[in-house]
Amino acid sequence: MLLEILVILALIVLNGVFAMSELALVSSRPARLKSMAAHSRGAALALRLSENPGRFLSTVQIGITAVGVLSGALAGDTLGKRLADYLISGGMDAVWAGRIGVGGAVVAITYFSLIVGELVPKQIALRNPEGVAAKVAPMMTLLSVVAAPVVWFLDRSGRLVLWLLGQRGESENRVTEEEVNVLLAEAEQGGVLEEGERNMISGVMRLSDRTVRALMTPRQEVAFLAIDTPAADLAAAVERIGKNRIPVADAGGNPIGILRVIDLFRQKSLDEPADLRALIRNIPVITDRMEALDLVAVLQKSPDGMALVYDEYGDFEGLVTTDDVLEAITGAEASAMADEPALLTREDGSLLVSGWMPADEFCDRMGISRASAGGYDTVAGLVLHHLGHLAALGEVFTLAGAGLRFEVIDLDGMRIDKVLVTQISPD
Repeated sequence: MLLEILVILALIVLNGVFAMSELALVSSRPARLKSMAAHSRGAALALRLSENPGRFLSTVQIGITAVGVLSGALAGDTLGKRLADYLISGGMDAVWAGRIGVGGAVVAITYFSLIVGELVPKQIALRNPEGVAAKVAPMMTLLSVVAAPVVWFLDRSGRLVLWLLGQRGESENRVTEEEVNVLLAEAEQGGVLEEGERNMISGVMRLSDRTVRALMTPRQEVAFLAIDTPAADLAAAVERIGKNRIPVADAGGNPIGILRVIDLFRQKSLDEPADLRALIRNIPVITDRMEALDLVAVLQKSPDGMALVYDEYGDFEGLVTTDDVLEAITGAEASAMADEPALLTREDGSLLVSGWMPADEFCDRMGISRASAGGYDTVAGLVLHHLGHLAALGEVFTLAGAGLRFEVIDLDGMRIDKVLVTQISPD
């Protein structure tokens, strides 16, 4: 009887190994397995098994089914009968002894099967899925080879049933941006990433979704130096603008290049007459629909890290620099280059938001969908999207699902300058 009990326990443990293997392979992240595969043969085998889930699951089910059948047979016919004989020898009625013997054996084996054969192994697999998968992969690979004919038949049968159910395409294994953000949050909580590192990675992800139009300084905010500025007034004009690289415009207000202030100072230090036209440098010209990542390549090739932005009609739209890209990565809230804060938390908990704050960054900050901004790039655009017309001072609207109330509290001409955002009940 002791031998039979040991055999049943061995079968239960083997069932646990199969259950653990199945969950570990299913839960493993392919990216993690790929990084481990460089120095672990088990991880390489696990990655190969995960690429063919039908074959792997068929192999596991063969093992689990075989173990279950053997355990049931031993429990009812062997262990249950011996327990019944023991009870009969103790004076119990034969009918009741048979029922209690078989029933008791089944209950005991079921209990140990749940604990040792299912729950504990699966908990182990969930705690370290990639590590467990790398350890069990060689055994599962060998089993799949040994049972190849049966595995092939079961795999094809499963595919046939899926085909009949309309599942005829390959499964998609796509990682969404939301899942990446969740992983970044977990990495920060686990101490793998610092808060600043996580924010910068999120900023790079936002950057990939933006166009040049969302990054540039609009034309009306660009300070130009007129090409016909008298030589005697150049120094005063440069000091008034206060930039080390200044766009230069012709008589019609169209940009024709930039002036490096250091070039002007060098010319003056040599006692040469100031010649603005001779100091103008050409910079790249790009479209406002260019993607931000393509812009990075353009700015890297530009000695001045600056580009002029034009729309599809050939009209000048604005100016974009490497500082704009850096601000997009670090976030408008964290940027020290901004003349005014993008978002300010007031004592009552409400938020004072600048209209120029990027809409995607604001939506991420408030935990709302980026679709709330429509096709606009700023918070001012988000407000216009929901109002449906040019805003008037004091206009109010709510995003009921997000529990947010928006109020326009400052206008600069027709431009929305400040918005007050208040948390309200979603109801």
